[in-house]
Amino acid sequence: MIVSQDIFHKALRQPDQPIPDGLNGTNNAPAGRRFNVYRNNVATSLMDALASGFPVISKLLGQENFRNLARDYQWDNPPSSPLMMLYGESFPDFLDHHPALSKLPYLGDVARLEYAIRRSYHAADAPQLEATSLEDERILQARFTLSDTVELVSSPYPIFGVWRINTQPDAPKPTAKAEFVAIFRPDYDPLPEEVSGADFALLTALKAGETLQDALAKAQSTDPDHDFARILGRLLAGNAIACIDF
Repeated sequence: MIVSQDIFHKALRQPDQPIPDGLNGTNNAPAGRRFNVYRNNVATSLMDALASGFPVISKLLGQENFRNLARDYQWDNPPSSPLMMLYGESFPDFLDHHPALSKLPYLGDVARLEYAIRRSYHAADAPQLEATSLEDERILQARFTLSDTVELVSSPYPIFGVWRINTQPDAPKPTAKAEFVAIFRPDYDPLPEEVSGADFALLTALKAGETLQDALAKAQSTDPDHDFARILGRLLAGNAIACIDF
């Protein structure tokens, strides 16, 4: 009897599913306990991948609580790619909607920040921008292509403060406020930093492919005194501009 992949995968992902009929091990003997060991190893590997990918969430919840959540998550969310470094994309949404976490509404956004840091780390390097491009008289009508290493996360909660106090010694306590975070990767490691709402509006517009003029207008609608030179300096220092199209 041949076991279909659908039946095999369903049994592998659900601990309450029986071992598929016709699944045999060595010497053509029924798989029996061997399948349960394999199923447990797969679940443990996915739980470990989540704990590795979301260390701040694991720290905030405690190891036991996190593993219980990770166990629930991985049964219904198998990897969509063999590249396990990006496993857990939907984990922030899972945290948002988990009834046991209703009194911790910031967790999903903290997880989004952690996942964005991971995406930045594994993104391809950007080519070095020629600074002379910024001197072109058509610059306001230009479109900036930001590097894939640039990630943006915003939240009504102090997600950067929560992340920082759980990853950096002597970090200040978070202040209860909305926060905007930009992640740049000037070298090998991503560097998250809190930015202003105006900076975030500008970066979001640039990332969406809008012209510099339109992006500046959105920043200035948030803060009429917005300092473009400062955020431009951060983009250049962070090797965050892949190219400028006129």
